[in-house]
Amino acid sequence: MSEQEEEGMGSYAKNKSNPKLTLLPLIALIFYEVSGGPFGVEDSVRAGAGPLLSLLGFFIFPVIWSIPEALLTAELATSFPENGGYVIWISSAFSPFWGFQEGFWKWLSGVMDNALYPVLFLDYLKHSLPIFHQMIARVPALLGITLSLTYLNYRGLHIVGFSAVVLAAFSLLPFLIMGILSIPKIRPSRWLLVDFNKVDWRGYFNSMLWNLNYWDKASTLAGEVEDPSKTFPKALLGGLVLVMSSYLIPLLAATGALGSSPSEWTDGYFAEVGVLIGGFWLKLWIQAAAAVSNLGLFEAEMCSDSFQLLGMSKLGMLPSVFAVRSRYGTPTVSILLSATGVIFLSWMSFQEIMEFLNFLYAVGMLLEVAAFITLRVKRPDLHRPYRVPLQTFWVGMICVPPSLLLILVMCLASWRTSVVSGAVILVGFVLYPALLHAKSKNWMLFEAEPPPSSFNGWQQQFSENKEVELVEEEQSLMQDNSKPDQQDLDLT
Repeated sequence: MSEQEEEGMGSYAKNKSNPKLTLLPLIALIFYEVSGGPFGVEDSVRAGAGPLLSLLGFFIFPVIWSIPEALLTAELATSFPENGGYVIWISSAFSPFWGFQEGFWKWLSGVMDNALYPVLFLDYLKHSLPIFHQMIARVPALLGITLSLTYLNYRGLHIVGFSAVVLAAFSLLPFLIMGILSIPKIRPSRWLLVDFNKVDWRGYFNSMLWNLNYWDKASTLAGEVEDPSKTFPKALLGGLVLVMSSYLIPLLAATGALGSSPSEWTDGYFAEVGVLIGGFWLKLWIQAAAAVSNLGLFEAEMCSDSFQLLGMSKLGMLPSVFAVRSRYGTPTVSILLSATGVIFLSWMSFQEIMEFLNFLYAVGMLLEVAAFITLRVKRPDLHRPYRVPLQTFWVGMICVPPSLLLILVMCLASWRTSVVSGAVILVGFVLYPALLHAKSKNWMLFEAEPPPSSFNGWQQQFSENKEVELVEEEQSLMQDNSKPDQQDLDLT
């Protein structure tokens, strides 16, 4: 590490100007990790061959999927309030090897997810600016958008968190207005339409999972949250209410007020709904909101991906360069690597990316569920500032439906997705021992004092480190107070 980098990290540690995430920005970031608004739910109506399955899905899936995942995240994120999130959970329950695999799968899944948003951003703009149909304009725009949003992440979480709040308000307001305007036109019988012979079950379940996943992503920012033991549970509850409302209000309004064919429900169709319900002004607002929402999704995902790599570096799993922070407190190299992955994956189609990232996400989530139950059984004495108020047996029962859903999504995947995902998993198995070998040979610089190999003493070490930090701060204050100020020196 260069002298300049060490100096930058030292100044960051002493700098009080990098504020922690508070409740409202964290709710907005969770909202964008999971949803970002109803943009992308159109495919659930098309794949479900009518409104009925889509509406039932967004009523039922949050109960059997989102709530269990949010509860799991709340308990584990407050038990291990450090950057790295689920990497630390898995390492504590099993071993650093499996923690690394979890981090690798989830990081790649997140980067693939992020590759969607600059593309979707231009897809909405091209309805009003046809020039973005042409590759000569599209490619530079994709690069420009990715680089600009990457720079915003580089500037700091306090900027991203505030931006997410503003973007969420702007993105959701037109749908609230659309819902109000649609009330006189709604015919409840339209909500019951479905043709089971035309249902695309693979597309339907993938759409549901993609629109309701990533509740655990914010855990990778736990070290950047103010008072995480109290803030995280409240933020997850607020995010859950916001996500469900952002899906159900537009869907109930659009499908109840219009008799559109399921085949018309493709990406961007809500803009046409805006014309039919409110007029051309509402269409323009929805298009702008869709474009802005994709920016917010990108920002939230990039934050989680980069701070996850920072957390893995602090745990000794990745070279220490990934933990180097900029003067704004952001992990520079981790952000650049995540942005590079986004640029290289942007060529894939929406359906390919969604199915592939869902497969990797499902594998990782099954490991998280196993870690959650294992820690409940093996570590009953683990300090849990927030604990799901159920006995371990009933917590296990709550985890059964989401686990079955994950297995179903994996079984419905195409052979190509299964083969590519299998190859990625094998790469992770090889990469971990390769990094250990590089570490033993001193080919790359790693953290000098990694956590205990079993991670069973991680929380104790975390508490001791915090106590040491407090003692050092007190000593520093005492030294400052003991120094005579300049006025006293002048008088002397």
